[in-house]
Amino acid sequence: MSTGLVVRVLPPALLGARRSALWVERQWVASRRIWLVLVSGAFEPLLYLLAIGVGVGALVGDVTYGGQPVPYASWVAPAMLAASAMNGAVYETTGNVFFRMRYSKVYDGALATPLEPRDLALGELIWALLRGAAYAVSFAVVMAVLGLMESWWSLLLVPAALLIGLAFAGLGLYAVTFMRSWTDLDLVQLVTLPLFLFSATFVPLDDYPAWAEPIVVVTPLYQGVALLRDLSLGSVGPATLGHVAYLVVLGLTGLALAGRRFSRMLVR
Repeated sequence: MSTGLVVRVLPPALLGARRSALWVERQWVASRRIWLVLVSGAFEPLLYLLAIGVGVGALVGDVTYGGQPVPYASWVAPAMLAASAMNGAVYETTGNVFFRMRYSKVYDGALATPLEPRDLALGELIWALLRGAAYAVSFAVVMAVLGLMESWWSLLLVPAALLIGLAFAGLGLYAVTFMRSWTDLDLVQLVTLPLFLFSATFVPLDDYPAWAEPIVVVTPLYQGVALLRDLSLGSVGPATLGHVAYLVVLGLTGLALAGRRFSRMLVR
């Protein structure tokens, strides 16, 4: 039975979470024509890894992490993966969702079916995570090929990257509901760029000024960077679980707030 027939035959109450899966399927079908654009998003962090991790790493040498010296490339690679997860989730749930919400009006057609605004919000989040998973897998493969994984905990890098994507996708979906024009997307860059540069991405946290350390620690990207470094470098401990809890709570909170905003904006 086709999914379209399922939507027409089953009452909305019986569809449950499947409604969001139907929206994800719609996104998959629509994106097959622009697969090259989707794939290109995986190259930017890889270039950063090769340029900074490998190139600059040859000049920097080792970095101390968890009381042990590790090559700079191995230290910075998890941070590049975390930044990739952030960028992919944010840009998918802001720019692309903004276009669908304000210009293509595809949501209007979707709401003529049993789909509800909260289903669209959850579907968009799942789609962002699927794209992020593809990027994370390709990045993790490159890390493995280059010998930048120092621990068997690295097997959890992809699921952990999805937690980062969850946190930023939830925030992105909430933020996009307040945007009124394309110029508002500049504000997104104004937030993500400082996070990328100042989340202990390239410099150890201990090297930051004392007044800046507490600010850096509470940012979501730092939590993601620290989580992936713990796994990649084998420095797993109680703090690792704290990073996981932070990202999960942030992502679910953002999704809940976004669901409310979607309902207010799309149902008039």
